[in-house]
Amino acid sequence: GLQAGSLQVVATDHCAFTTEQKRFGVGDFTQIPNGTGGLEDRMPMLWTYGVKTGRLTMNEFVAVTSSNIAKILNIYPKKGAILVGSDADLVVWDPSLKKTITADKQQSAIDYNVFEGKKVEGLPRYTMTRGEVAIEEGAIKTQEGHGQFVKREPFQAVNKALSEWKQITAPRKVQRTGIPASGV
Repeated sequence: GLQAGSLQVVATDHCAFTTEQKRFGVGDFTQIPNGTGGLEDRMPMLWTYGVKTGRLTMNEFVAVTSSNIAKILNIYPKKGAILVGSDADLVVWDPSLKKTITADKQQSAIDYNVFEGKKVEGLPRYTMTRGEVAIEEGAIKTQEGHGQFVKREPFQAVNKALSEWKQITAPRKVQRTGIPASGV
């Protein structure tokens, strides 16, 4: 896991499918829309159950939520770093701020929360993108069009390593001798 280093990031495939939409799969689970919410709760959950319990250090928290994914996506140090020339994407974190997670108070449009009722300690106060306040005390402050495309070169070292790993671990036919055609 995270402590052992076999996982490098904690991310979310946030999918805002409502309970009604999830019911499309009643009778055939393959029709259930995939994913769930979790974007706004990912970091507070990780802080509460990682850093607050001593399982992760603050530096490891930053790495698995920011620096590592920027490196994997080949956008570091433009993203994922606090350096001259970086984009100044920052989260001002209050380690003592508490809340109980509930669907009633979330930003997401879905009508449930998989973390419903969980008490978390450690929340973002401000989120800045390119040096501008984007979220303040949970309220979105950005204007439409603030986002920017981040150009990156394809096929960098991480991409090559992942492609090689995929080839190495791909299932292969095993040739056996001395086994009857029936397999028994």
